[in-house]
Parts: sequence; C-alpha cells; structure tokens
Amino acid sequence: MDAFAQVAGAPLGGGTGTIDMSVYGLFMQADWVVKSIMILLMLASFWSWAIIFEKVLRLRSLKRSAQSFEDTFWSGVSLEDLYDRVGAKPDDPMSSIFAAAMREWRRSVSKGLASSATARAALRQRIEQVMGVTIQREMEAIEKRLGFLATVGANATFVGLFGTVWGIMNSFSHIAQSKNTSLAVVAPGISEALFATAIGLVAAIPAAAAYNILSGQVSRYAQQLEAFAGEFITILSRQLEEQV
Repeated sequence: MDAFAQVAGAPLGGGTGTIDMSVYGLFMQADWVVKSIMILLMLASFWSWAIIFEKVLRLRSLKRSAQSFEDTFWSGVSLEDLYDRVGAKPDDPMSSIFAAAMREWRRSVSKGLASSATARAALRQRIEQVMGVTIQREMEAIEKRLGFLATVGANATFVGLFGTVWGIMNSFSHIAQSKNTSLAVVAPGISEALFATAIGLVAAIPAAAAYNILSGQVSRYAQQLEAFAGEFITILSRQLEEQV
C-alpha cells in the first residue's frame, strides 16, 4: 500500500501534478478515444440492465396471465362464453391465440364453410395458420431487444480491450516523449486501459448471462403457447366432427 501511494502521488513526467487513481480521476484523465469507449460501454450497460428488468417483469406477468387463462379454459366454460369474456383484443399472447382462432371459427361456421369434409379440413388448416401467425407475432414482440443483450455480451469485452490497447499505446508514447521509464509515467495510461477493460466486462457479463437465461424462458413460453394451440385445434376439430 505504501508503494502504491508513492506511485499515485508521484509527479507525472517530472511535473507538479499528481495522478488521481480514483474512478472519476481515471475517467477524466483518459484520452478522448478511451473516454468515448468508456461512455459507450456505460451506456450499453445501463440499457442492458433496463432491458433485463423489463423482460423479467414481463415474462413473470405473461406466465401468470397464461396460467390464469388456462385455468379458465380447462374449467369447463364454453368456448363461446370464454371468447365473449376475452374480447376481440386480449392483452396476453395466449388469449390472443384463442381469440384469433375463435374469430376464424365463428366467421367460417356462420357462412356454412364447414359443411363437408373438405371444407372442415380447410377450416382446420386456416385456424392452424391463424394461430401460427399470432404466435409468431406475439413472440417477436416478446423477443424484441433481446438481440441487444446478445450483442453487448459478445462484443463489449472486445470494445473494452480496444480501449486497453489504445491506453497502452498512449503510455508508451508518454515514455518516448518524456524519456522517463518510471512507473509514474506509465501508470496513468495503464490504469485507464485496465479501467476500460473492467467496464467492458461489467457490461458484457450480465448481458451475456441474462440473454442465456431469458432466451431459455422465452423458448419455454413459446413451447407453452404452441402446446396450447395444438390442444385447442384438437378441441375445435372434435366439435366440427360432432356437428356433422
């Protein structure tokens, strides 16, 4: 600690200034390139955490809504009553899949488009297509901005390393200009360089970990929607056959 204090307080390049080894000092003393990299990484980290909190809260809400809807769906209530209760524009993806299928069902049945085996097969295909499109649209909305987490997790470290290389280059430049190889001359650039790398790691590690976890949760939720769609089309097909 005494040696570090002596280095931190040593004159820079023979001058009277001292090296500020605080986080604020390292940032303010950094070259404009390194400083720009630090700002970029800090903004990326802030936005990553905002996305993480938003996705965690949204997935929790979607899971609760899906569980509530499935409980109602399997409680024995009629499909027509449930559709009237859900409405034309539901708030959650599972209800949206149900509503989209029911709209196509009602429209086709009311027009007599299920009177033959061929018509029923076509109706089933249309309902499957409608539900598939709805699932895709809902999942695109849920997955929105997850790609940013993947980008930060994969590239933030390398951006920080670029700041490290630039800072080390500055340190050697200061050595050449001052013709002084003392640690007091090299320390500022090295510290700034390592600080840029640290910020890169701070941005990359949570983003990469959150992306892996959230991607798994989103994938499981998509499977839940697809499973519900498969069960629902089976129920509708059975009702079509019973109407013959």
